[in-house]
Amino acid sequence: MKFGKSICVLNVGGTRYAFTREVIRDFPLRRVSRLHACATEKEVLELCDDYDRDRNEFFFDRHAQAFVFIMLYVRSGKLRFVPGVCELSFYTEMLYWGLESAHLDSCCQKRLDDRMSEIGLDTLSEEEMKVSGDEPHSPDDPVPRTALTGRAKWLEKMRKAFEEPNSSVGAQLLASVSVIFVIVSMIMLCASTLPDWDTAKKTTVEEHRIVEAVCIGWFTAECIVRFLVARNKWDFLRRPLNIIDVIAITPYYVTMALARAGMPGAGLGVAGVILRVLRMMRVFWLMKLARHFLGLQTLGLTLTRCYREMVMLMVFVCVAMAIYSALAQLLEHGLDLGTQNPDYASIPAAAWWVIISMTTVGYGDVYPVTVGGRVLGGMCVVSGIVLLALPITFIYHSFVQCYHELKLRSARCARSLAPDILK
Repeated sequence: MKFGKSICVLNVGGTRYAFTREVIRDFPLRRVSRLHACATEKEVLELCDDYDRDRNEFFFDRHAQAFVFIMLYVRSGKLRFVPGVCELSFYTEMLYWGLESAHLDSCCQKRLDDRMSEIGLDTLSEEEMKVSGDEPHSPDDPVPRTALTGRAKWLEKMRKAFEEPNSSVGAQLLASVSVIFVIVSMIMLCASTLPDWDTAKKTTVEEHRIVEAVCIGWFTAECIVRFLVARNKWDFLRRPLNIIDVIAITPYYVTMALARAGMPGAGLGVAGVILRVLRMMRVFWLMKLARHFLGLQTLGLTLTRCYREMVMLMVFVCVAMAIYSALAQLLEHGLDLGTQNPDYASIPAAAWWVIISMTTVGYGDVYPVTVGGRVLGGMCVVSGIVLLALPITFIYHSFVQCYHELKLRSARCARSLAPDILK
């Protein structure tokens, strides 16, 4: 559109904001930036409610206070609810200007999820609440100050493809391939421990090497690409899953290097044992599945939020173990009444019996033989049930809450992915 003046004025609910044409063109809010591309006044009126050509002023009949908070988000990157304004009303304003619920801070996002669940909107599409002409940004990233172009845009697409499986159809395909390689690698790892594996390996050694090399090659390439496209390289290196990836991949290349040097890992003594232990770390690649399965994500989030309850549970068990193991050792072995039980010769040995009794496992390999020891065993079982049940209630409610939150987020991602599938 040919603007009459170099200064453009946005009038949102009576509050005026003045910007230059260059700022309007690169404005982070999509609805505003699209004004610059309008060729006719009719196209302008499709994006705003009214337009004054003489003053070059665009009128938006929207919530003025909500737009103030949206502008704060544009400047600082933090989006929170307006105090005293309904969450759904503010959410509607966000959708109008081109923002998604995931742009909210985590605390406000939780409030919105709870609110939508209360009134039954968790199954409604966000498209039903949007106003025509709105083209929101990606819900998983803050609104950029300028549009990504060239290399930066390509890197961002690559990052989403590898880090966010639900961001696009291509990302889902990559995630599916990664899951297949994880499963194949786990099958090979389990099969390598079978008694007949060495014999089978001698007859089909090339096939086994090829399968292992392909799996390791995929994991290596995936890890390198994710590192190259990561926004913050240091944060990437500090993530536990990425550390596990490196530890699981490294032994393969160390073994290959030693084999080329004429030193097979099996004959290296302690070094060979360490390599075999590191090789077994490949089983932790199953943790990569947490990126693709809601249940594992819920488990991880629950453990993160309930670490205090988990510590409290461990304290309860340790205190009870110390008390009951000392009493069991005294009653079964320490009193020297002619019926010494060798299984309770020390407190650490009695601690094994305490833990399997408190958890009601009861292997039966260790058991008391004196009357006092049996009475103590009954008390140990009953108290173990009570102590384990106390923190479980908090952990259970946290698990349900985490599952509900992740389910809502997954539904939002699926809805945002639907237009890509239909194209």
